[in-house]
Amino acid sequence: MSKVPQPTTKFLKVKCESCNNEQVVFDSAKIVVKCNVCGSDLTEPKGGKAKILGEVLEVLS
Repeated sequence: MSKVPQPTTKFLKVKCESCNNEQVVFDSAKIVVKCNVCGSDLTEPKGGKAKILGEVLEVLS
């Protein structure tokens, strides 16, 4: 029997550096994700995994 492959992408709980808002983002976001409170950028697309601009608080499964 072959193993079922596990996903390589995750959802992350990220804290905004500007206002300390906590928000869930996708680690492979293809667009800029903005903070829902202050509008600061939380992710920057890089072609594969996104660059996370805030503090990663938790990896969600």
